[in-house]
Amino acid sequence: MLMLTHGARLAALREELAKRGLDGFVVPISDEHMSEYVGAYAQRLGWLTGFGGSAGTAAVLAGRYTGKGAAIFTDGRYTVQVREQVDGALFDYEPVPETSPARWLAENAPDGARIGYDAWLHGIGWAEAAEKLLAARGIVLVPLSDNPIDAVWEDRPAPSLAEATPYADDLAGRNSADKRAAVADWLKAEGHDATIIAALDGVAWLLNIRGTDVANTPVALSYVVVKADGTAELFIAPEKVTPALTQHLGNAVSVRPRGDFQPALAELGGRTVALDPNHAVAGIFHALETAGAKVVRAGDPTVLAKAIKNAAEQQGHRQAQARDGAAIVRFLRWIEENAPSGKIDELAAAARLRELRGLDKALVDTSFDTISAAGPHAALPHYKVDESSNIPIPPGSIYLCDSGGQYFGGTTDITRTVWIGPGEPTPEMIDRNTRVLKGHIELARARFPVGTNGGQLDALARMHLWAAGVDYGHGTGHGVGSYLSVHEGPQRIAKSGGAFAGADTPLAAGMILSNEPGYYKQGHFGIRIENLVLVVPAETTGGEGEYLGFETLTFAPLDRRLVDREMLTPAEIAWWDGYHSDVRRILSPRLEGADLAWLERETRPL
Repeated sequence: MLMLTHGARLAALREELAKRGLDGFVVPISDEHMSEYVGAYAQRLGWLTGFGGSAGTAAVLAGRYTGKGAAIFTDGRYTVQVREQVDGALFDYEPVPETSPARWLAENAPDGARIGYDAWLHGIGWAEAAEKLLAARGIVLVPLSDNPIDAVWEDRPAPSLAEATPYADDLAGRNSADKRAAVADWLKAEGHDATIIAALDGVAWLLNIRGTDVANTPVALSYVVVKADGTAELFIAPEKVTPALTQHLGNAVSVRPRGDFQPALAELGGRTVALDPNHAVAGIFHALETAGAKVVRAGDPTVLAKAIKNAAEQQGHRQAQARDGAAIVRFLRWIEENAPSGKIDELAAAARLRELRGLDKALVDTSFDTISAAGPHAALPHYKVDESSNIPIPPGSIYLCDSGGQYFGGTTDITRTVWIGPGEPTPEMIDRNTRVLKGHIELARARFPVGTNGGQLDALARMHLWAAGVDYGHGTGHGVGSYLSVHEGPQRIAKSGGAFAGADTPLAAGMILSNEPGYYKQGHFGIRIENLVLVVPAETTGGEGEYLGFETLTFAPLDRRLVDREMLTPAEIAWWDGYHSDVRRILSPRLEGADLAWLERETRPL
């Protein structure tokens, strides 16, 4: 049934392309805001192929010029998942970054082909690079104003019309008028007339609004145009606007229908408009240039300001982490007591964790789909369980759970790796987990001068794994929003260059990042330890200059059964004992009965 369903969809798309005089089309996972997570209405790749991951692209040729005439492109995170979900009789599986849709099209499309792309789903950098690559083969890349998939997707969901809501100033720590004034000052200083904020979390932060239009991320589908005179225009569906929202926005923000955004870009003709190529789609660039605007490529002025959390946001995070930690303790006790039976599967575990988080009424949503990974699935860093991949958690194995919650005031993200009895972990499992722990502690205890970036710190988390000749393929840390996106830039802790954009951004006091080294033995087990940390000023005895360090924000026990105490230094043991003392102090008031007893047992000194 899957083959027929998606085969029919692929055939319908090819027929539509032929009607439009196109020889091919590129299908990304994206929306008009270049969001990481997109609404159901924008899940075009999933509809066409069945792929459920968060990053991927397909290229489809209207005729079968070579092979299947269609391919799906994913990175190493989805090597297994894409083969489970996408029919190999319809699509070739292509690895990224070894190849790309543009390179594949250059090799497989005929000379003179016309390849379409939705200019409102791709960044300008991708469009320009792909156009240049394909032109060398005489292939024309054609920007489209409407998407051919939408013409054949008969039951496509409509974009959400849920109400947008004000976000309280006491949680935001800074009112919207002050934020807009800072953007206007930047525009005047740079000689720009206006800027467009297209990223949904940027709009939410700037205007202090939130929404429920995208799963896991509390944002509202909208755009903002900010002008140098301090005024702004919010483009949002009228159904989403309430009297409370209008009052919150005030007189300096005019509200216009979201459907008017594209034609309204013509009003900026003759103006100098700052636009971030990393956060605005090619369609916006094209519309402005057609209107005669002078487009200056510049960073979105909300990005860095949003990343540096003020005192209210920092305190909101601490409170959210305490709420979350109590739920994690309840879950860890439950999994320890129930999973050894062999009757708990990955989906049931994820559902139980969601239920336990929901006991706290401050929870709004999860911050991403829970990675509930048992046995060999734990070796897939970004595994996503579904009905087809779900397995029982095997007794005598490692279980990895990466999850998070969206609470008013804070966004959480935590990974715990635990041993599921009976029996004992293997010496290899204990060795690898202890090395991951040592790297986690190295980073948590780091002191570094102002101006240091995440690329310079990344090796601290890997050094003990490298000493054993092993490593992990993902970054060590990503930025986290304040009741916003769980993955937030610009900062990162990762190997510099390549896919890890942001690793060269200097860390600044107020930034929140994850600390999550790991180890993965394909087909066997995986380990990751993740806490969130806040960049704070640090004092050094006898030091010179300004230094920074990390305050740990996440509090939940680590599994002592997977730790070799003899591999730890006295300083590392002191960190462990101090951390677990803090876990007990912060979480004990939120727990009782068997949960509290379990916490006290698991937080005793190592």
